[in-house]
Amino acid sequence: MKRTDLSTWACPIARSLNRVGEWWSILILRDAMSGLTRFDEFEVSLGIAPNMLTRRLSDLVGAGLLERVQYSSKPPRHEYMLTELGWSFRPILLAFVEWGSEQLSPEGRAIQLIDQASGRPARIGLVDLETGQLITRESHSIVPGPAADQQIRQRFAGRQSAPAGNE
Repeated sequence: MKRTDLSTWACPIARSLNRVGEWWSILILRDAMSGLTRFDEFEVSLGIAPNMLTRRLSDLVGAGLLERVQYSSKPPRHEYMLTELGWSFRPILLAFVEWGSEQLSPEGRAIQLIDQASGRPARIGLVDLETGQLITRESHSIVPGPAADQQIRQRFAGRQSAPAGNE
């Protein structure tokens, strides 16, 4: 089955999913941010079939999230290194950590973010970088932006304000 190309949609969620909206891709990015770089490391960590891993790595390289770097010429071997675009996905992964830990892990946190200076566990949330204010459903709304197309404007038409997170 051929995937729908969402790269030209005006919606930023659709465009993001077009780049990383497949669970193997997100798990590969997670492992890359943990320091894995080689095909066999990803294969062992994920228990993924080699042909699927090859496709996902190729997709992530094509999307500009990973860079394929040769580290051996005989035989030819490559590492997969995060690009700046790849590293910029880290806040999304941290949001997954928080949401999964809070909502889907009754046994407690399996992994956590630690403040390196104090050793204190950090809580992950969204704040307005301009004001430092915590972003909540009550305090912030999603509305069409300056680059919204007709479809996005219609989605929000007739609403006073859209609850945050409900685009």
